[in-house]
Amino acid sequence: ARTTKTRDLDKTDASTMAESDKVMGQGPFDMKYFLSGALAGGICCSLTHGGLVPVDVVKTKIQLQPDVFNKGFIGGFGQVIEKEGMGGLLTGLGPTAQGYFIQGWFKFGGVEFFKINFTRKLGEQKAWDNRKSIYLVASACAEFIADIFLCPYEACRIRLVSEPTYADSMAGCASKMMAESGFVGAFYSGFVPILFKQIPYTMAKFAVQGQTAESIYASLGASPENPPAIGNLGVSLASGVVAGVAAAIISHPADTLLSKINKGGAGGSGGMFSRMGNIVAETGFYTLCTQGLGARCVMIGTLTAGQFGIFDIIMGMTGAKKFQFRDPSAH
Repeated sequence: ARTTKTRDLDKTDASTMAESDKVMGQGPFDMKYFLSGALAGGICCSLTHGGLVPVDVVKTKIQLQPDVFNKGFIGGFGQVIEKEGMGGLLTGLGPTAQGYFIQGWFKFGGVEFFKINFTRKLGEQKAWDNRKSIYLVASACAEFIADIFLCPYEACRIRLVSEPTYADSMAGCASKMMAESGFVGAFYSGFVPILFKQIPYTMAKFAVQGQTAESIYASLGASPENPPAIGNLGVSLASGVVAGVAAAIISHPADTLLSKINKGGAGGSGGMFSRMGNIVAETGFYTLCTQGLGARCVMIGTLTAGQFGIFDIIMGMTGAKKFQFRDPSAH
């Protein structure tokens, strides 16, 4: 039989392990925490990207066929409905919802994993002093991994939006594209553009959101432990809007390039970099930076605010509390 002393030692060991998993006085940050972050990330990205598919359809149409969809963002909705019916606004919903669940799983889960482990590696004070750099590096690492899984879904989505009669389903679209272009040609011809789009976007998204949230708390004399009147959720939503608009502007040229390179025949028949160069030359850099930008700012500002808000809600439902950078010298 186990003695009382043995049980007390076990409890002490468990308590010591829990304390060792804490970072900046928070935690423990164990596998359950990281899985909660990944799940919350998958759900928030799938819901927000899926819910904004009509906006994305119009934005992509403007980018791909500016001579046809030339009535602005609002007018673009009417043009899509007129040509394809109401269902046209939901083109690509399947690959969007599925692809962004997987992407969100690795992106949000990865950011939590990398920023916490970078903090452990550097030490708390050094991590606090370099938190902006940690946000940037952690989000870049997480997004690179996430994009490996997202790229095939995004290729299918863009093909279905640009050619609504191409296939009846995502599976049919993927099968037909692979038969025509092979695995890499079909699903990864846009991998470099998606990296140029998603990595700066995600770096700006997390770094700006973190900095903006800090500024909001400071201006209101509050903190995550002592939230202001708008609550922590209100801070997440407000900082998410700012982060989304900043991220949209930074990543827009690559977003336009990605939309164009996944359109059948765009940029000629050469290799990936040759096609990218042809598209930039044909489109012009200014147009690449501004075509569809207004629609994308509306979409990404709303989407990013929603993502951070839903992420916090889901994390709370799982019993996890999101890691926040804290100044060790102030505690």
